[in-house]
Amino acid sequence: MSKSPVFALVDCNRFYASCERVFRPDLARVPIVVLSNNDGCVIARSYEASPFVKMGEPYFQIKHKLRQHGIVAFSSNYALYGDMSQRVMSVIESLVPAVEVYSIDEAFADLTGIAGLDALGRQIRAQVLRCTGIPVGVGIAHTKTLAKLANHTAKRLQSQTGGVVNITDPVKRDWVLRNTDVAEVWGVGRKMKLHLGAMGIKSAMDLAKADPWTLRKKFSVVIEKTARELGGTPCLELDEPDPPKQEICCSRMFGKRLTELQPIKEAVATYMMRASEKLRAQSSLCKKVRVCIRTGMFNPEEAKYANGVVVDMPYPTDDVRLLTQAAIGALERIFRPGFKYSKAEVMLLNLCQPGEYTGDLFAPSQPTEKTRLMTVLDEINVRWGRGTLRSASVPTDPDWAMRRELLSQSYTTKLDQLWSVACR
Repeated sequence: MSKSPVFALVDCNRFYASCERVFRPDLARVPIVVLSNNDGCVIARSYEASPFVKMGEPYFQIKHKLRQHGIVAFSSNYALYGDMSQRVMSVIESLVPAVEVYSIDEAFADLTGIAGLDALGRQIRAQVLRCTGIPVGVGIAHTKTLAKLANHTAKRLQSQTGGVVNITDPVKRDWVLRNTDVAEVWGVGRKMKLHLGAMGIKSAMDLAKADPWTLRKKFSVVIEKTARELGGTPCLELDEPDPPKQEICCSRMFGKRLTELQPIKEAVATYMMRASEKLRAQSSLCKKVRVCIRTGMFNPEEAKYANGVVVDMPYPTDDVRLLTQAAIGALERIFRPGFKYSKAEVMLLNLCQPGEYTGDLFAPSQPTEKTRLMTVLDEINVRWGRGTLRSASVPTDPDWAMRRELLSQSYTTKLDQLWSVACR
């Protein structure tokens, strides 16, 4: 007789804000917000900041409010968040048989057949906190949807639960279902809540008891699976590793409007450097490159212009030098003087794996020495930090870069910004 599957969802608490606090113990109880690209709007809040600041509020409009309530603002430090995420996931992987990394701050774990689930949940939480400084919540259940719900309860009632909730027991599961609004169920948003409410479905328990076939006909198979999962029937497996992407995109808003070609060339070369790193990380080759540029679209006083072009590569390649050369050539074709450009985008298209394509008998292919050179380039940048080696056209500190005036240190990814502790 096969054992019932058991899933855990491990979710970091207010991840971006928690990352900023790891190396700033003086901010342990200080309210924090994290801002979007170019310090535009609020995209993350600590628990202490939530009563005073809404998600998405523009930073320039709420500066006075932040000062009034002693809220500290940070620019998005994606390098720090990405590195801390990898550390969290590594700790989780060391404690469970299998893990599915669901997002930058949460992962599903397979706990099927493991005894002492509550103790394991507390161990995961304590080990992640001890090794990374990031607090997490752990929800345990027989389905992924219920594990999400258990995790939500663990955070909502953290003082009573200690951050770990196990609802493999039907009595505990039913209590959580009865006391959870249907809008809090994974995959049910505000619009779906209104439709379900019209059917008398107000709580997660109501959805669990609803007829799955009726839900499927009225809405979709997704809502049907959600209802079945809430009822304890597993419909979602732990996902296998994602297949290689078929397209890779890198785009950014400039920190200021650009009117000259040269700084836009630098930006395109910088974006291509990052896109080619992602390309080689999944062991793919690129057949086509698309480059786009555009002006700001919302200022009525600025002239509007947007254009893009696709370039065929001479052969499938992952050589950043050849890709950059193609991208710069494409940019020169679409650039028009007299406009104030706000954004550039680089896309790698028609991706393939080595050996998966059939080229023309007389067409060239990427030389072996170029492949070896790219391997060495990536190895050096992994060991010594991104950008240690880069294309000559990629500047170190461009004035067009994304505006991040409130950026914290890269404590874990740059040698000159390591955490320092003063002894007194």
